[in-house]
Amino acid sequence: MRIISLASCVSLLVALGAPALAADKAPKADAKEASKDAAKPDSDLTPFPAAKSIKQSAVIGGKRLDYTATVGSIPVKDEKGKTIGEVVYTAYTVPGRGASRPVTFAFNGGPGAASVYLNLGAIGPKRVQFGAQGDAPSDPAILRDNPASWLDFTDLVFIDPIGTGFSRTRVDDEQTKKAFYNAEADIHYLSRVVYDWLLTNDRMTSRKYLVGESYGGYRVPRLAYYLQTQLGVGISGMTMVSPYLDPPAIGEDDALSPLPWMINLPAMAAGNFERQGKPLNDETMGPVELYDRTQFVQDFLAGPEDKAATDRLSAKVAELTGLDPTLVRRMNGRVDIATYLREIRRGEGKIGSVYDSNFTAYDPFPASADAKYSDPLLTTLIAPTTSAMVDFVTNQVGWKVDARYNALSFDVNNKWDRDNSDNPVTDLRKAIAIDPKMAVTIVHGWDDLSCPYYGSRLIVAQMPTYGVPNRVKLHMYPGGHMFYARPDSGAALRHDIMAAYGAL
Repeated sequence: MRIISLASCVSLLVALGAPALAADKAPKADAKEASKDAAKPDSDLTPFPAAKSIKQSAVIGGKRLDYTATVGSIPVKDEKGKTIGEVVYTAYTVPGRGASRPVTFAFNGGPGAASVYLNLGAIGPKRVQFGAQGDAPSDPAILRDNPASWLDFTDLVFIDPIGTGFSRTRVDDEQTKKAFYNAEADIHYLSRVVYDWLLTNDRMTSRKYLVGESYGGYRVPRLAYYLQTQLGVGISGMTMVSPYLDPPAIGEDDALSPLPWMINLPAMAAGNFERQGKPLNDETMGPVELYDRTQFVQDFLAGPEDKAATDRLSAKVAELTGLDPTLVRRMNGRVDIATYLREIRRGEGKIGSVYDSNFTAYDPFPASADAKYSDPLLTTLIAPTTSAMVDFVTNQVGWKVDARYNALSFDVNNKWDRDNSDNPVTDLRKAIAIDPKMAVTIVHGWDDLSCPYYGSRLIVAQMPTYGVPNRVKLHMYPGGHMFYARPDSGAALRHDIMAAYGAL
């Protein structure tokens, strides 16, 4: 079975069709209540207000920046011109520059996550604290200047897909699933939203960039290729943050192929090294990756019948992960993510997060043979991000709307048509081949087990050079899925992306 739970993954990654680790089903019931507005007939919905803007400022990169924050909506229409949905966006623009400034469109993942995590956590001009050990859902949701924002070198437009944030459908459940809740339709209507924002705001001649996190990283290459080839919108660059690029490669717990185990092992080792106080960088992780693609594969393929190979494999895996060697040997060196996260701090009665194994919380049922908990990081970040975003939109900006804000929609995730037949790496290759000037960057946290960095490392290694060495840049940073929550990692990300935009 797939070990990453739906409850663990719906925020920023995608565990497509995965069974839950947690026994707690309450979030799904809440999401069904929250989706009632979306199920209302068209005529029963109160119209969204017109776009609203306010002037703000923030200290970014050590300098004060004045900007305009705008919240508004863009209608989604069917082939007959009928409005079938409304997508809400939050845009930050620097006045006086117009089309001469780049504009970046940002998407989170899920499916079922609003763009609030990239907005108020990573690259927007303001941020709310979340994602650090010790954070609690009851902490005040106060927005502060984000010194690692990208706004000083690009305008930013954060887009909430239908069913997330305040974005909503205007058709029934069956039509909604067909029009919005599948990978193909998702790309088509979101590409049109990008096009319509550019058209409405006279930005068609600006340099255009895309950034997506987790399943947003799955979206971005496909959005870029569709915009290029179907809507006539060239994309200057894309950034994939902790992307979910190759679903089949992640495999299952009992996978015969070594690939899923290979992809997970370096992230497990990174978590262990960090607990030991070792720095996470290429020098520390290089030997792990070398072992992973050589001796590990050889011993894995030898199988448990080869006792010497399995003993050697188990001992090395125990050394790298920090787990009990007896436990690892009993598992023939094949340590799944759920076991790793529960066993690394078993003596303390704590469990780690799939997003960052060193973000921990107490196991509410430590004596149970079955895992009965929700992901520590996921359940911690929902409250501050939701409260901060709702206050920003409705109180600070003054865009008044009578609806619940869905930072995470379990309802969308449950209804999503899960078809992994369209691999975004295919569209990534095509998009790069079409445009030799396109800048492509993939970024990961070393500790992330939801979308492990080594999967992207293997993908990039198999790509052609297109005549230019290192056409796709790959960067890793200390931290997990939301590594940018760590100030040093957020600052390093900003520096690397400025280089990709030519802004250094």
